Amino acid sequence: MGDYTNMSSYYDVIMTSGYYDYVQIVDDLERHGPFTHVLEIGCGTGLILEEFGRRNSGARITGIDLTEAMLTQARKRLERFPFISLATQNVVDLSLTEKYDAAFSYGGVWYFVIDGEKEPFMVSHISGDGENRTGLKKLADQISSGGMLLLGIQGPHFDYETPISNGMTYAQKITPHAHGFQKDYFLIDDGRKVMAQTIDYRTYSWAETLDMLGELGFAHVPQTGGKGKFLAFRKA
Repeated sequence: MGDYTNMSSYYDVIMTSGYYDYVQIVDDLERHGPFTHVLEIGCGTGLILEEFGRRNSGARITGIDLTEAMLTQARKRLERFPFISLATQNVVDLSLTEKYDAAFSYGGVWYFVIDGEKEPFMVSHISGDGENRTGLKKLADQISSGGMLLLGIQGPHFDYETPISNGMTYAQKITPHAHGFQKDYFLIDDGRKVMAQTIDYRTYSWAETLDMLGELGFAHVPQTGGKGKFLAFRKA
């Protein structure tokens, strides 16, 4: 599974330089609610949970991530929200004591790519098929009957580079392979590469995804009211 330790020191500046719109993400997350007991899978440095926590002080919220360096930043960011708890967890070995009425991931462990009118496909930070199925089963066991699984939507991935707010240049390179793609992330300062991170992603077709989630009791909930930030699945 992808470990973002190399990127952790620069993660916030990259993500807040136009990579994601956290207000819109939480707007759409709340559109699927209300939720009272929420789990974020792959919470990173807590940027989504910070926005969600501002609006939902009555909820119980948990964030998990594999990368301890990211969670160190998240704990500092979220310390003013006593109702948000964080844990170092690999979703393949997920072990939590509570059940949730919603679990979500936006660019975390699993997410979807939609390219125009093509069918969505699921992208996973976990490269092994067996590990993906184990992780999804572990996650399903943590979601209450009638609860929601919300997985974020992104556009197609491609090679590019762009300046970010600290004056450095962020760059990424995509290399397809048999089961998905490799993504190389770089941060360049005055021609010098100051950060490099490589993640091996696995992809699943829409049909494969529906089969996997269907076996775990999830059914797709079609979107209404235009394009959203998440694809939604409800557990029977």
